[in-house]
Amino acid sequence: MQPACYRCNKCLLRMHCESITVAAGLRLTHFGCIPVMYVASTSGQGVKAVSKTKWLSSRLANLLLISTLVPVELSSIRAIAQSAIDDVHINPPSTSHVLARTGKMELALNTAVIPPIKVDVDLVLVPVTITDPQERLILGLREKNFEVFEGKSRQEIRHFSAEDAPVSLGVIFDMSGSMNTKIDRAREAVIEFLKAANPQDEFFLIAFSDQPEEVSDFTSSVEDVQSRLLLTLPKGRTALIDAIYMGITKMRQARYSRKALLIISDGGDNHSRYTEGEIKSLVKESDVMLYGVGIYDRSFSTPEERLGPWLLTDITEITGGRAFTIDNPNALPAVARAIGIQLRNQYVIGYRPTKTQRNGKWHKIKVKLTALNKGLPSLHVRAKTGYYAPAD
Repeated sequence: MQPACYRCNKCLLRMHCESITVAAGLRLTHFGCIPVMYVASTSGQGVKAVSKTKWLSSRLANLLLISTLVPVELSSIRAIAQSAIDDVHINPPSTSHVLARTGKMELALNTAVIPPIKVDVDLVLVPVTITDPQERLILGLREKNFEVFEGKSRQEIRHFSAEDAPVSLGVIFDMSGSMNTKIDRAREAVIEFLKAANPQDEFFLIAFSDQPEEVSDFTSSVEDVQSRLLLTLPKGRTALIDAIYMGITKMRQARYSRKALLIISDGGDNHSRYTEGEIKSLVKESDVMLYGVGIYDRSFSTPEERLGPWLLTDITEITGGRAFTIDNPNALPAVARAIGIQLRNQYVIGYRPTKTQRNGKWHKIKVKLTALNKGLPSLHVRAKTGYYAPAD
């Protein structure tokens, strides 16, 4: 195979594929200095690797863990599912206080007269990410390895895929004054994220400081976003929540059913009109996955900065995404590219609710793994936690 380029912090490496068998059914491959472990299929056809993608991850408490993808063809593995849920259906919050807002923010966000997003309950689509205890992606699972519950009722899976389908992507980019020393790495992170995109993907860019601003409309040109990024200058405060609100609203113009936002910020919110409760309600109503990268100093100078990591974590986990916390801006590009790779390696499960209720209420979802082999590591399931059904 042709050598591929990979840039690390110290050098530019030329990577050649070298592979050795380390145990029955296991193959260790090195792409340059990057080790990739494959759990192989041994169904009489020899060893067959499903994918050759590497995975880099980060833990929440200022710990960056860089690990590799583990492609797998499994008939079964012992698994950990999402946290337990009950059958409680929660009424969605009233939007009257949001719709009653007037003035500059409504003009900027263009959301004052747009009704809440509701999911068509004829088919509920659930993107799912599976990782092992080292946060390595697990690929190669099949439909029979998944169970989906709405409340306490098991649902029949009507759609299952693990394809790299096109995605509508949005980047929410912090341009507040505190980003001044981190801006170069943050710009590089955006480009690395977009480079992992499918050629059919579309993406837009929203920058924010005192208020959010759409820097680039939907496009498929990474170069266009890159040129516009260079024109942005750090200044002002941090209207993070308003920017997320604007990004989710922008997604209503998206071409594809799969949608995701990447949020890059170095602090908590200190200048938004909308509240944390309002943005969580909007996130639940939308069908957009959220990922966050928080660049935080080791000490927090304000209460808003101290709560920043938890804000990003709470908002992203509702959607089945996740937040990464780092304290070194040099790690930004690697983490952003890892998120892009994760979006390319998800399962999408679809089901029709056994009890169709057009009641406008919140319906909880839980995804479990089943029919899996014993003796292999426990797996972690990330999927959205529910959806609002439409109301008649």
